[in-house]
Amino acid sequence: MSRELTLPMPAERFIPHRPPMRLVDTLISWADGTAEIEARPGADCILIGADGALAEAALVELLAQGYAVVKGYDDLLQGKEISEGYLVGVRKFQIAGRARAGERLLVRIRTVGSFEGFAVAEGEVERNGEIIASGTIKLWIVNQAAGGHA
Repeated sequence: MSRELTLPMPAERFIPHRPPMRLVDTLISWADGTAEIEARPGADCILIGADGALAEAALVELLAQGYAVVKGYDDLLQGKEISEGYLVGVRKFQIAGRARAGERLLVRIRTVGSFEGFAVAEGEVERNGEIIASGTIKLWIVNQAAGGHA
């Protein structure tokens, strides 16, 4: 592996999101399409409410951004340009807890399949050792759909 791709790495290298919309901070580990990403949404995040709590919809967005980091890192390892993608579906999403601004969250994401420009990933969000959200997301990967080799 190239020295410049040594983990941990800032997540911003792999995704287009920027504050206040970027939720993920650091790619901690990666192996064969599975990754652990650290997130610590700040009080300035647009998905933090007046009460300091992270909106439930942000938990889905954490999985989507986590997948984007996984895909971007994998693309670079393969010497490709980073793919552009969009969240197009959510299944079996369960919320078991809440998060607040500044709390350290771990996003675990695993690619479970890809076909004709679409990818499916399973993920979970952990806070202080407790899984607070989990589910399956479906993404449309633009480069793959356009016939590219992403």
